[in-house]
Amino acid sequence: MKLTAKKLSSLDKVFLDRDPAPTCEPIGTALRNEPFSFQIAWYAESEEDGFNAQTIGVAAVDNYGGTVRLYEIGLVPSELPAYPQSDDDFITKQPGLFPDPLYEVSHGALRLVACQWRSLWVEFDPRGGLPAGKYSIRVEFRDPDGRELASVEHTVELLNAELPKQELIHTEWFHYDGIAAWYRIEAFGERYWELLESYIVTAVEHGMNMLLTPLFTPPLDTKVGGERLTTQLIKVTDAADGYTFDFSSLKRFIDMSRHAGIEYFEMSHLFTQWGAKAAPKIMAETKAGQRQIFGWDTEATGPEYMSFLESFLPQLVRNLREWGIAEKCWFHISDEPNMSQLDTYGAALKIVQPHLLGFRMLDALSEYAFYEEGLVQTPVPASNHIEPFLEGQVSRLWTYYCCAQYKDVSNRFMAMPSRRNRIIAGQLYKYRMEGFLHWGFNFWNSQFSIKPINPYAVTDAGCAFPSGDAFLVYPGENGRPVMSIRLKVMREALNDLRAMQLLERIASRELVLDILEDGGRCPLTFSEYPRDENVLIHIRSRINAEIAARIDLIAT
Repeated sequence: MKLTAKKLSSLDKVFLDRDPAPTCEPIGTALRNEPFSFQIAWYAESEEDGFNAQTIGVAAVDNYGGTVRLYEIGLVPSELPAYPQSDDDFITKQPGLFPDPLYEVSHGALRLVACQWRSLWVEFDPRGGLPAGKYSIRVEFRDPDGRELASVEHTVELLNAELPKQELIHTEWFHYDGIAAWYRIEAFGERYWELLESYIVTAVEHGMNMLLTPLFTPPLDTKVGGERLTTQLIKVTDAADGYTFDFSSLKRFIDMSRHAGIEYFEMSHLFTQWGAKAAPKIMAETKAGQRQIFGWDTEATGPEYMSFLESFLPQLVRNLREWGIAEKCWFHISDEPNMSQLDTYGAALKIVQPHLLGFRMLDALSEYAFYEEGLVQTPVPASNHIEPFLEGQVSRLWTYYCCAQYKDVSNRFMAMPSRRNRIIAGQLYKYRMEGFLHWGFNFWNSQFSIKPINPYAVTDAGCAFPSGDAFLVYPGENGRPVMSIRLKVMREALNDLRAMQLLERIASRELVLDILEDGGRCPLTFSEYPRDENVLIHIRSRINAEIAARIDLIAT
C-alpha cells in the first residue's frame, strides 16, 4: 500500500476528489497562549485485489506533554451549498460532500479509504505553560503491522509574548431546544444541565464571551403561529392576585456560565421576531396546571402582556443587580425588524424602556432609521448594510452576517474558502467593532423550527440556508459537541484580532493597518479583501514578527 501525505495550512479544505496543493509555511509562529493548527491530507492506493478500506495507526510524536491533538475531518452532505445569486468566491457551488466536522482521533486509529483524499486536523496547544522556542511536531501513519507508511513534520515557533484578553464581545446564539431534542432529555433537567455546560465550555474555548439567555423560549426562527420546544428559565405562576416568579434556574444558568468563562448575558427577545408584533411563548403554572399564557395570539402592546412585563421586569432587574452582573447584561426587543415595522418596534420599546434604564439594548437590524430615530442604542447591522452606520459614525458599533450575506462580504458557509471566514478579523479591527453577532451556534432545526433535523444529514436547515449558516457544532455521542473546521477558523480570526490589538498597543495602529492593507495597495473594507489564503497567512506572520521584535526590545 502506498500512502501520500501533504502538509496544508488551516485555511485549506480537502475534498475527496481533489488533489490539494500544499500551502503550509515551513515554520509557523504563534504566541504562547495561542493554539496553532495545520492539516495533513492523505491519499492511499494499493495494488491488492479488493482493497478498499482498513484501519491504520496515526500518532503525533512529541515530548510536550500532550499538547498535540488530532482530529479526523469528516464529511457531511450539502444540498444547498450556495444561493444561485451568490458571487464567485466559493470553492464550489455544486451540491455534494463537504469537509467540516472534526472527530477526535481515538486510540490512535484512523479509517483509511482507498483512492480518496482525506484529511487530518492537527492542533498544537501550548497553553499548559510551554516556554518560547521552536517545537517540532511529527505525525506518523503506520499500517496494522506497525510499519511506517508516511510521516509529516511541522515546526511551530512560540514567541515570547501572549495574546491579550479578548476585547470584542462575541455571541453565537445557542438554540436550547436543539440539545434537548437531539439527546431526548428534558430541557433543564439534571442531565440537560450537564450537557449544556459542555457546550458552553466549548463556545468559550473558541471565543464566545456573551451568551443568549432564555428567560422565556427565545422567539427566533419560529413559524408565525407555530412554536418551539419550551426552553424557559423563569418559572411563572399566574394566580388570581397576580404573577409570581422563580428566578432560581436563571441564577443557576448565570453561575454556571460565568464559571465556564462567559462575561456578558443577552436576555432573550421580549417580543417576537420580525417586528415585535406579539409576545414570546411563555408558560406558567395556573389553577388548571401548566399552560401557555402568552404567544402569537398575544398583542405585543396589549394590556395583558404589558401588565406582565410591568410585574416581571422590575423583579428581574433587581435580581441582576443583586447578583452583581447588571452592567454585563444586555436586552433585545425584536430580531431583524424592517422599515414597515418601525412603529410596532417603537411601541414595544416604549413599554419596556422605563424598566430597563441603565441597561444596554441591541438588536440585529439593517435600517439606519431605527438608530437615527433613537429606537435602538446599539444597532447590529448586517455586514453588507453597514455603510450608513459607518458614515453616521455610530459609536460602539456591532455587525453580523447570516444566510443573506452571500455576495462580496465575509461569511462561513461550508462551500466558501476558509479565508473568507478568517478575514473578518481585519474588518472588525479596521472599523473598531465592539461586537460581532451570529444567529447559529447549534440551530438543528428546519427553517422556522418546524421540525428537528439531523445536522450530520441536513446541513442547510432543509434547503433553506446555505450549509454552514445554521450551526458551528454537531451533537456528539458522549454529550460533548463535535467541533467544525469553521469553528476553529473563527477562533483563529479572533486570535488574529487580539494579535492586532497587541501590536497596536506596543507599536501603533498605523503599523497594523499598513500590514493589513499592504501599504495601501490592498484596501480592506467589508466587501474588499484578499482572495488568497497565502496573503492572510503572510499578514499574520508579519504581525507576529513585529510583535516579536518589540517584545525583545522591551525585554532588553
